[in-house]
Amino acid sequence: MRNIIIYVCMINAIAFFLYGLDKQKAKRHQWRIPESTLLGVAVIGGSIGAFLGMQIFRHKTKKPKFYIGVPIIFVLQMVGIWVIFY
Repeated sequence: MRNIIIYVCMINAIAFFLYGLDKQKAKRHQWRIPESTLLGVAVIGGSIGAFLGMQIFRHKTKKPKFYIGVPIIFVLQMVGIWVIFY
């Protein structure tokens, strides 16, 4: 259980960092992090970090794939946790 908690904290920190980094790159017209990577990190457990990154950095908040997709990923993850542990 401890390893799961560590993993979830790490992957959410990584997701948050990636959203911030991509926002910086967008402002500087530099090479960007692919959307599939940003969504993928949310899927593998970083949905909270992704959502916080979207809100704090105001990044990807106008793209339905993100403003709808990330919350749906979070809900599905919570349902999965509920099914597994209860």
